[in-house]
Amino acid sequence: MMRELWVAHLGRIEYGDGLELQARVRAARQAGEVPDVLLTLEHEPVYTRGRRTGPGELPFGEDWYAERGISVYETDRGGRVTYHGPGQLVGYPIVRVDGDVLGYVRLLEDALVAALAEEGVVARGRTPEGPDVTGVWVADRKIASIGVRVRRGVTTHGFAVNVENDLEPFSWIVPCGLSGVRMTSVAVETSGRGSGQRCFRKRAAYQVAQALGARQRLMSLDRLLARTGEPALQ
Repeated sequence: MMRELWVAHLGRIEYGDGLELQARVRAARQAGEVPDVLLTLEHEPVYTRGRRTGPGELPFGEDWYAERGISVYETDRGGRVTYHGPGQLVGYPIVRVDGDVLGYVRLLEDALVAALAEEGVVARGRTPEGPDVTGVWVADRKIASIGVRVRRGVTTHGFAVNVENDLEPFSWIVPCGLSGVRMTSVAVETSGRGSGQRCFRKRAAYQVAQALGARQRLMSLDRLLARTGEPALQ
């Protein structure tokens, strides 16, 4: 029987709520109470520090960012510092993996490359160049970031694709630890002719399911939360 990937769209939520929900779904997945899950969402403006974030990657200090409405979170994912905000598609696949974490990251890259191709954006991963350039690129411009954590065989965190978000907040940090990196988006690469966030979200979810060899099943947030043992986020 083909495995299922439950896909739940959360809308726009605070980063802390996203962390809480991931932890609950991960525990349910580890216990076998739910199949693999993909959460798709947008975050309120936030910088997140991965485990490899170095000093100086948020050069202006947290107070300066707070004045501009951007919070800062420490996370347990791989990678370095990045930005999330409205108009960016964030995907959190909470799936069981066989231990090949690098292979899983490449699977996500390939799925996003396929989704972007459907938008007319020619993108690629840069696997041979090492972990510092993990993600998806359009020539020398970065369009998607990936950072994951695996605990007891189940993943959390995932990917963020710049669809139609403001790119300026990336210029206030050293994104992904890469000095001078140029960020781009679907909107920029298509001169505003992309299909938009809602359509791209569907493309990305479909391609992730395909890459996992799974059948996609849309799931309401309420039903998913009920399966985690609690009816709502606290």
